Amino acid sequence: MSRALSVYTVLRVARVVGPTLTDAITGRGGRANQDRRLREFGRAVVDRARIQLTVRGADEVPRDRAFVYMSNHQSHIDIPVLYASVPSETLRMVAKTELFRVPLFGRAMRIGNMIEVDRSDRASAVESLRRASALIADGVSVWIAPEGSRSRTGELGPLKKGGFYLARDTVTPIVPVAISGTYAVLPPGTIDMVRDVPVEVVFGPPIPVEGRRIEELMDEVGAFFAANVQPRGEIRR
Repeated sequence: MSRALSVYTVLRVARVVGPTLTDAITGRGGRANQDRRLREFGRAVVDRARIQLTVRGADEVPRDRAFVYMSNHQSHIDIPVLYASVPSETLRMVAKTELFRVPLFGRAMRIGNMIEVDRSDRASAVESLRRASALIADGVSVWIAPEGSRSRTGELGPLKKGGFYLARDTVTPIVPVAISGTYAVLPPGTIDMVRDVPVEVVFGPPIPVEGRRIEELMDEVGAFFAANVQPRGEIRR
């Protein structure tokens, strides 16, 4: 296990945060620069950790429109892995409000159009979904983990409805994403990362949402996770 690798990951985050804040001050940059930095961050972490990344189904996801990506959530490492593998050029996250309270980091997240959700405040959560709707209307794909928080055991948790309402109300297809292996890269309760871990990301075909019931959509995404997320999130080869 490597604490130095975790420090490297934090420094790579800083290489996204610093230029984003500078762009805001100077009025330069823009979405394309943010997209590039996020992809570079994801690939750099995957490469440095020597993650044995396998991606399936990405070629079946069209690149010419916005989607609501929904994945299971095993680890903080889900984020760089997703940015290293997602087919859409522009992707922004729905993240818990606590992250936005971190000095500089939280400011950069707001500038970068990440979506803050305070699950303890229903009115705030509704407003967050409105902001996400505006991003989707502008062609930006949105990632949300419908379990709501990281798994502490590697097992799948129950799904929450908010992201499904976002997809249905904006008539935006859902792309289900099954992530396996990241639980072993950064196990819960430690800040030490593990190298050379096999990780698999499976993108499902877009799920149409128009005229569908929320429960029906939840069942379909849940079934995709159950079929494609490896037991305890581990890849066995």
